[in-house]
Amino acid sequence: MNIEDIKKLREQTGAGIADCREALKESDGDLTKAKEWLKKKGLDKASSKTDREVKAGIVETYSHGGKVGVLVEVLCETDFVARTEDFKGLAHELSLQIASMNPSSVEELLSQEYIRDNSLTVEQLIKSVIGKLGENIQVGRFERIALGE
Repeated sequence: MNIEDIKKLREQTGAGIADCREALKESDGDLTKAKEWLKKKGLDKASSKTDREVKAGIVETYSHGGKVGVLVEVLCETDFVARTEDFKGLAHELSLQIASMNPSSVEELLSQEYIRDNSLTVEQLIKSVIGKLGENIQVGRFERIALGE
């Protein structure tokens, strides 16, 4: 295990240096296995945060060519996290998911395959961001409006 591998893993996953070092140690220097280890650790970390209160967040708006519009409320614990690029990016990805897949409820949205990576569900996508940012994140509600529907 060397500094370059730690640096590369950190760039690819956004995980902390200590976590990257541990992941590489646990996976005998294999970057692919180290990513899987970090992903699992992030999901474990996320499950420990689900009972924490969400009282901040953002409302993301998205319009697809003026034909479909989406409003989605994405909640987190603090304004600090709500202002991060990772959180804003997640809110945007959720609005794209809702625009293209038209889920009928938050539960259906969470169980859908993520449109950019069908190896993940939307819930797993959210959990990966929870693992990275260290706060509980939830979809509050959303509305999708299509022209003529």
